[in-house]
Amino acid sequence: MALAIIMILYVSVGVLAAVGSMYLSYRFVPVRFEAALYGGFLIFIAAFYLAFTSYFGDESAWRLETTAIVAFAILACLGIKFPILLVAGYALHGAWDLLHEVHQHSGADVFGGRQSTQVPLAYGAFCATFDLAVATYIVYRRNDWLAAWASSGTKNIAA
Repeated sequence: MALAIIMILYVSVGVLAAVGSMYLSYRFVPVRFEAALYGGFLIFIAAFYLAFTSYFGDESAWRLETTAIVAFAILACLGIKFPILLVAGYALHGAWDLLHEVHQHSGADVFGGRQSTQVPLAYGAFCATFDLAVATYIVYRRNDWLAAWASSGTKNIAA
């Protein structure tokens, strides 16, 4: 029962963080640069796993976590020009967060025998909620971003 309450709390915080981020970017970031903001943020939140790996001393998790971060960074960089890749990046990162949570609490081998890092309690629930909300926001905003790039004279083959 206590774990369920903690999960609900963290999901609620994830929703509030996502709504705050979306509001602030919509209100204060020029539309042409919003995709770059979310691309950079995806790299930053993916790299958080290296901090957890270091903090928890999970030496055998470095390779898996670094590989995942590189994959998310590639999606983030390409997603600046192709917003659908940002959607995929955030959705996959949300799944990555949930896999860590399942692995940590159930002991299930969700990483094919590779060691993953530990995460703080309910971090996966918080982060997956945030990631999926941001992915939804990007779907909503992608046409505005493409239009802004087109009107600024920037060539975008995704348009």
